[in-house]
Amino acid sequence: MTYTPSQLNQYIKGRMDSDPILSKILVRGELSNYKLYPSGHHYFSLKDGEGAIRCVLFRGNAAGLRFRPENGMQVIASGRVSVFPRDGQYQLYCERLTPEGAGELAAAFEQLKRKLAAQGLFDLDRKKPLPRFPEKIALVTSPAGAAVRDMIRILGARYPLAEVIVVPVLVQGEGAAREIAAALDYVNYHRLADVIITGRGGGSMEDLWAFNEEAAALAIGRSKIPVISAVGHEPDVTIADFVADVRAATPSNAAELAVPDQNELYARLDSTGEYLRKTVAVNLGNCRKKLVFLSQNPALVNPERYFEGKRLLLDYQNQALLREMEQALARRRERLGRLAASLEAMSPLKVLARGYAIAQTPEGQVVASAKDLAAGERIHLKWSDGGAACRVEEIETGEVQYGSQEKNDL
Repeated sequence: MTYTPSQLNQYIKGRMDSDPILSKILVRGELSNYKLYPSGHHYFSLKDGEGAIRCVLFRGNAAGLRFRPENGMQVIASGRVSVFPRDGQYQLYCERLTPEGAGELAAAFEQLKRKLAAQGLFDLDRKKPLPRFPEKIALVTSPAGAAVRDMIRILGARYPLAEVIVVPVLVQGEGAAREIAAALDYVNYHRLADVIITGRGGGSMEDLWAFNEEAAALAIGRSKIPVISAVGHEPDVTIADFVADVRAATPSNAAELAVPDQNELYARLDSTGEYLRKTVAVNLGNCRKKLVFLSQNPALVNPERYFEGKRLLLDYQNQALLREMEQALARRRERLGRLAASLEAMSPLKVLARGYAIAQTPEGQVVASAKDLAAGERIHLKWSDGGAACRVEEIETGEVQYGSQEKNDL
């Protein structure tokens, strides 16, 4: 019997589809050549050290993926091996794809954790402080769980002044993460609260998975209102815990972190009041002591007598100052008289009064030496009581012998 290529491919496909091993098989290998097409179908290969097989994960089956496949990951694919009749290539038609080792949820958790950390959503400088005295608190959680009842009870006992607003959402199952994200956005948009608590009671990793999804994490990250994450019990850690401004170990712990304890506030008020009373008492005591001291001050006891003494002291100091000023003036006058006598003794007019004369040129310049004159030059002689115009007949140089003429005349 002769077969056409398509007939042969159909025959092989039928045999492979009916094979009990190939129709339901698990294949372990390393992802390679991974591609996600716009259609939503995933195409890749699984390989080991000696071979490889082509694989396809159609969109319907891919919707259940909790992680994003990446080249190099070790995975286990479950499905069936069959032939695509058009080209005769056999491949693994995957129905489920899980990471090998840690499990699908753990792999998805680590992938999203790395992604959000790279975006800076876990950075400490993004964390917003909680208000000290919140007026409104929004609880984004299931309205039917024990967690919401515990939070309402603790909030009312610790700080009854705060208004508690319950925003009901699914916290588990399909669509829970989207509801949580929408509720967080709603509270922010309408500014319904000063602080938000989102979370739920304990459960398995699958039960808590809504708080590990990207939609809920991004909504917490973009919240302008501080968010407290309160998911599960102390050992439970979710992506929401990393993104939130504050992580609480339990929902009850979140309520304790959100508000102050009124008993502690009353105790602090009592302590502050006692401190103020003691401070006022001490200040009053100091004021009394100061008042007693002032009451013994002479200026306040008998101000007239006090100021009378001050006036007498002022008169004495005024008289002393006047005497000192008069004595200083007398000393200055005496010194001035001595200086005037010295100036008068050195005056040129005194020299002229003793019979001397000053020779001056017609321009008024003093002739200091006979060498400055020339025969025939006109000069003016000035005495103390007048002057005379003269003409130089002869110049005599050399030292003048005072009194020589008188001796010759004798």
